[in-house]
Amino acid sequence: MPGGQHGRISVCAVCISTEMAQSNPTREAEKLYTARLNTYRAFISFFRSRNGIRALLERSEFFRPGLRVLDAGAGFGTATFALLDALRQRRIEPQVIDAFDLTPAMLEQFQAELDARGITLVRLKQANVLALGQFPSSWSDYDLIVCTSMLEYLAKGDLSQALSSLRERLVQNRTFLAVVTRRNWITKILIERWWHAARYTRQELREAFAAAGFHDLQFIKFPLRYFWLNTSNHVVVARRVE
Repeated sequence: MPGGQHGRISVCAVCISTEMAQSNPTREAEKLYTARLNTYRAFISFFRSRNGIRALLERSEFFRPGLRVLDAGAGFGTATFALLDALRQRRIEPQVIDAFDLTPAMLEQFQAELDARGITLVRLKQANVLALGQFPSSWSDYDLIVCTSMLEYLAKGDLSQALSSLRERLVQNRTFLAVVTRRNWITKILIERWWHAARYTRQELREAFAAAGFHDLQFIKFPLRYFWLNTSNHVVVARRVE
């Protein structure tokens, strides 16, 4: 693996079909977050997203010793660091935490914070959720997949494909946790206009998850002390059940 500052961030090539290349929803997302990286960090910090995700995870029943976790669309690590803090609170040691994102600039900041905190068990990759077939075989058999505010940047027609690809990486009867933007007038301004992202109704998510093979589906909420996150987000818990 090459040395240097970014040596530990390996790169998966992104395969984009001709149809996708014409609309380029993922490429546009990469450009947006590269250009507005610091603005986005300030945005999620203002809404205390990391704290809210940590509180959500701390009261969950997903944890067990030796946990294998994938953070899909990890950005600069909001969900991963929330997870690590929640695991530490519960005195649980994970086996491995893998994380990928489309945007190299975000992964660089993620790696920098891992280094600053002396965390070595997290493996990072640049990848497109629609091209996960290029992952090494070790990136599989997860007990928990966490996906926060990433699915909105796919074309809606690609949502079920992405969910299906992630589902294949779950162990039977294990958990997929997704935070997805809710459709309402608030998110039309804060998310659709500012961040060019899609928004979903609960029914739309039920249909997309079902098409991906997820039939055991629950909608849960952030703890009351983070009530504003419930106004703008769905929290979906799905299990891989054959």
